Amino acid sequence: MVKRAFDFMCSLLGLIILLPFILIISLLIVLDSAGPAFYRQSRVGKNNINFILFKFRTMKIGSDKIGLLTVGNNDSRITRVGYWLRRYKIDELPQLVNVLFGDMSLVGPRPEVRKYVNLYNAEQGKVLFVKPGITDWASIKYSNENELLAKSKDAEQCYIDEIMPVKLNLNLEYIKHNNIYIDIKIILLTFKRLFS
Repeated sequence: MVKRAFDFMCSLLGLIILLPFILIISLLIVLDSAGPAFYRQSRVGKNNINFILFKFRTMKIGSDKIGLLTVGNNDSRITRVGYWLRRYKIDELPQLVNVLFGDMSLVGPRPEVRKYVNLYNAEQGKVLFVKPGITDWASIKYSNENELLAKSKDAEQCYIDEIMPVKLNLNLEYIKHNNIYIDIKIILLTFKRLFS
């Protein structure tokens, strides 16, 4: 109850304060490349139920048909504006709408696409007992995930075999020990990592 109230108030306040900024970014995206300002993608949320996640569009239209993972900062599918939005994680801002509507929380396991959720074992599937979040311990640890994937011979296999299991373990630990103070700590550490 406290977590939901915290999420609702922070997301509402954030959207009000950032509205001019969101409008400017939307305009820059549309001017930079053909297509809408926002990107919508089906992700898996609490209780294994799909929901639509919102992001600023950072890639050319149809890029997700080539592959779901972004490999390195120089992925040719990324637009010029998209590069900067991704670098500072600004592309995630529209997810405040998901938090406001109750599909997500500010802090919680990052929501995956169904393709990767289908690979979870029973223990890993427990991350679906809680709402997904905009940030979590895994987001902080793997803030350079794109670069790590770029160095591997097979990016998707590297993600499935090496990165995803560690992320899921961190998320399971979060679920065991989460509270509002931990959430605030993760939010502050996320900002610190972004601007360090």
